[in-house]
Amino acid sequence: MSVLFEPLTLRDVTTRNRIWLSPMCQYSSVDGLPNNWHLVHLGAHAAGGYGLVMAEASAVVPEGRISPQDAGIWSDEHTDAWRPIADFVRSQGAVPGIQLAHAGRKASTWSPLLEGRGTVPESEGGWATVSSTHRPFTGYAAPRALSTDEVAALPERFAEAAVRAETAGFDVVEIHAAHGYLLHQFLSPLVNDRTDRYGGSYDNRVRLTVEVVDAVRAAWPDGKPLFVRFSATDWAPDDGPDGWDVAQTAELAALLAGHGADLVDVSSGGAIAEQQIATGPGFQVPFAREVRLKSDLPTAAVGLITDPQQAEDVIAGGDADAVMLARVGLREPGWPLRAAHELGIPREEAPYPPQYVRGAWR
Repeated sequence: MSVLFEPLTLRDVTTRNRIWLSPMCQYSSVDGLPNNWHLVHLGAHAAGGYGLVMAEASAVVPEGRISPQDAGIWSDEHTDAWRPIADFVRSQGAVPGIQLAHAGRKASTWSPLLEGRGTVPESEGGWATVSSTHRPFTGYAAPRALSTDEVAALPERFAEAAVRAETAGFDVVEIHAAHGYLLHQFLSPLVNDRTDRYGGSYDNRVRLTVEVVDAVRAAWPDGKPLFVRFSATDWAPDDGPDGWDVAQTAELAALLAGHGADLVDVSSGGAIAEQQIATGPGFQVPFAREVRLKSDLPTAAVGLITDPQQAEDVIAGGDADAVMLARVGLREPGWPLRAAHELGIPREEAPYPPQYVRGAWR
C-alpha cells in the first residue's frame, strides 16, 4: 500500500489520502462571491481524487482581498454562496477546506487575468490598504499603518469568518500567515517596524498570529482541524538584514500546537520583492521537514511537487504528512487518479468516482 494513499486523521476529520489541493486564487469573484467557476474548479479536483480540497484565500473583510476579483467570506451572502460548493466537494469523497486571509499592504492589486500592474486605484474599484507598516511593497501604493486598537480587533474578524465557514459546511480552515500578506507582514522583521506591543521583539511580532489562532480555535468546532500556512523563509538577500526564517517558523509552530493548531502548511517567500529564491523540484520540502521535526506538529509540503513517486517519497521519508499540489493541479485536476495508476494502487482502493472507474482498467 502506498503511504501517499493512506488516510490521515486530524481531530475528527479524515482525508482519504495525503494528496491535497493547495488554495489558489481564481480571480473570478464579484464582490467576493464564489460562483459556478469555483464549483467546477474545486468540484473537479474532488472528483479527481484529492483528499482535501482547499478553497482559495478568502478575505475576512472586503479590504483584505488580494484583488477586487478575489473571494471573500465576510458576510452571510458569502456563506450561502460557498455552501453548495462545500457540499459538492464532500459528496465526491474529499474534505472541503477554506483559507481565511487578509492581504494587508498587498491588497487591491490587479488580477493577473487583467491588464495592469501594482495597486488598483480607487477610481477603478480599488481601495486604500493597511499593514503593520506605512512602507509599501515595492511597486505598490503605500499602506496605512494600523493602530494598536485596530490590530487588536483583527482576530475577531477571523473568528467571524470561521463561524461562516462552519455554517457553509467546510471541515478545515487554514489561517493564511504566508506570502507577504497581513499576518506575515507582522511576523517578518523586514516589514514590521512597529514600536507597540505588536512590533520589535519576536514575541511581539508573533502576537497577532497567536491571537488570531486563539480566536479562530475558540469559534471553530473542537472536532475540526485548524491549519496555519507559513512562509518558512523570506529568502532575504545575503547582503541585507535577516528576515523571517525556518527556525522562527518552527518555534512559532511549536507554540501554536499549544493553542489548538493541528497542522502547518509550509511555503515560503512573498514578504519582499527583493527575495532571492532558489527553486527546483521539491525546493520547499526541507522546510516542511524541519518544522515537522522541531515543532512536533504535522506538516504539509508544497512547491514543485509534480511526480507521483516524488510525492510518495516525501511522505515515506518523513518530510511531511501530506503534499499540497498547486500548479500541477491546475494542469491536471485528476492527478491523484494518475498517481494511483502509476503507483499500482488496486482499482477498488483508488479514489475514482463511479463515473470514472473505467479509467482504472489497465
